[in-house]
Amino acid sequence: MGVAVGFAVRPLLPARGRLPLLVEATEPNTSLLAVFDELNELVDEHLLRDGGILFRGFQLEGAEQFRQFAAGFGHPLLNYEFGSTPRTNVTQGVYTSTEYPAHQSIPLHNEQAYSRDWPMKIWFYSMIAATSGGETPIADSREVYRRMPVAIRERFVSKGLMYVRNFGNGLDVAWEQVFNTEDREVAEAYCKAHGIICEWKDDGELRTRQTCQAVARHPVTGDMVWFNQAHLFHISNLQPEVRETLLDIVDEEDLPRNVYYGDGSPIEDEVLNEIRAVLDDCAISFPWQEGDVLMLDNMLSAHARAPFEGKRKVIVAMAEGHSQDVR
Repeated sequence: MGVAVGFAVRPLLPARGRLPLLVEATEPNTSLLAVFDELNELVDEHLLRDGGILFRGFQLEGAEQFRQFAAGFGHPLLNYEFGSTPRTNVTQGVYTSTEYPAHQSIPLHNEQAYSRDWPMKIWFYSMIAATSGGETPIADSREVYRRMPVAIRERFVSKGLMYVRNFGNGLDVAWEQVFNTEDREVAEAYCKAHGIICEWKDDGELRTRQTCQAVARHPVTGDMVWFNQAHLFHISNLQPEVRETLLDIVDEEDLPRNVYYGDGSPIEDEVLNEIRAVLDDCAISFPWQEGDVLMLDNMLSAHARAPFEGKRKVIVAMAEGHSQDVR
């Protein structure tokens, strides 16, 4: 596509379209921060069209420089509030990627699409590439929306989605970690401000319910995108033996997480299987190289994680919070 001072620009996988756009250093020892102004202009031009940009072959020295790079785009980095998975804070606004065991995969999803508040931008920095596997597959959420069976899409849009979460009890992330507080009133205030129904159970743990969108319209491009985590939160996402074991331990209403239609009725397993099939067809995968930085528009592009072997370290930053009214 073109060569600028210090880097070249082209689709990484032309046969799959323009996602992700590859921006690759053409001169050795080019610092990602040193060419930031030029890259910022390129991001302004391409991110909203292509959905994601992969910066490769640049020098970037650790988490602090990654923080500087992500923060340089003009929005303060976000704290990981009302998170759904375990993470560790690395430096201000920078977190580890989801700390699930290496053998587990994480399905395609848009960050925090299970809520009404999410980051518009998300960055991934590959500090250590896995010996094998460990890719971060991505997908065009506009394409997912277009390819979703119309009957499913219309049902999801008309009914909405209700996410139910039960924190703690050794089965999921503790509410104190999710809300970054040990004060019940602070957690309650967050829920009230964000349209989340919360209740304290007899065992002292917290249950929340929130009705959210199934699709969304990008506030800048106007594109419609598939934007939910029903396939990830639903109990059918668990391996059958894990699902059976959990239901032996707790009642359905006490599952760590589950999702229903917005009216509380169950979502059919076969519907979620169709949704997963569309996501699988739209997935774009490529191996990480150490030093890679991937920048996504979080509404236009979904991301996932493949199982891996060996050490792997990918850290994450998010910015530009956006809120959606669901009526």
